[in-house]
Amino acid sequence: MSASAFLAQFLQGLPLEVLRLCVWLALLTALFAPLERLAALRPRKLWRREALADLGYYFFNSLVTAAIISLPIAVLAQAARAVEPAAWRELVQGLPLAPRMAAALMIGELGFYWGHRLTHAVPWLWRFHATHHEAEHLDFLVNTRAHPVDMVFTRLCGLGPLAVLGLTGSAAEAGWTGAMVMAVGTLWGFFIHANIRWRFGPLEWLIATPGFHHWHHSRDEHLDRNFASMLPVLDAVFGTLHLPKQQWPSAYGLASRKPEAAVSALVEPQRP
Repeated sequence: MSASAFLAQFLQGLPLEVLRLCVWLALLTALFAPLERLAALRPRKLWRREALADLGYYFFNSLVTAAIISLPIAVLAQAARAVEPAAWRELVQGLPLAPRMAAALMIGELGFYWGHRLTHAVPWLWRFHATHHEAEHLDFLVNTRAHPVDMVFTRLCGLGPLAVLGLTGSAAEAGWTGAMVMAVGTLWGFFIHANIRWRFGPLEWLIATPGFHHWHHSRDEHLDRNFASMLPVLDAVFGTLHLPKQQWPSAYGLASRKPEAAVSALVEPQRP
């Protein structure tokens, strides 16, 4: 597909995508706003100073990032089909939905873990990823507060292996498995950023929770811990787990950077 055809297709579907995002935002707000009110870790107003910027990130990243990712994922999927044995394709396509979904979640989570870890280890990638860590207060909307370059990179790390292994179908249509992985991962991303004080005991060692992920946003001290988005076992295996009982970070954000306006934050990583 040429760039002009891709752009025309993107613009043609834009109104429907905006409507879908509005509906999704309304559902997310209906779910998380009452929870963050009734079980708030730190009491906050629903409408806060950074909310407008976070809404801008939500729509911009949801629209632009998804469109950008579809191209390299499609290329990876087509390249893999050209070289992979037919027997492998038949094996993957013949898997029942449950094991196929489980395999996709595990492989995608492993790819995301290492992609996320690289954004902390590689200075150039960190310049983009730092935008996500600037937030000094956490709630569900902080999930999409990120530079689009950062989101494209980490999502490619998660979805790329699925495309190569044939677990997503073609990227243009995303495939049911890929769509389900994205939907579950996206919803869980909003949950682990939520301003909710609940702790889940032993379950926190099996599935990521706010109590697990908030430590990743602690001000500088535990910044390089808890990289997984859904499976803390990966942090346990690779030595990056920090999960104290009944404790929460005392402060969030970066001591060296203050939150910027959304437009400024898009440009800032490019400056010397």
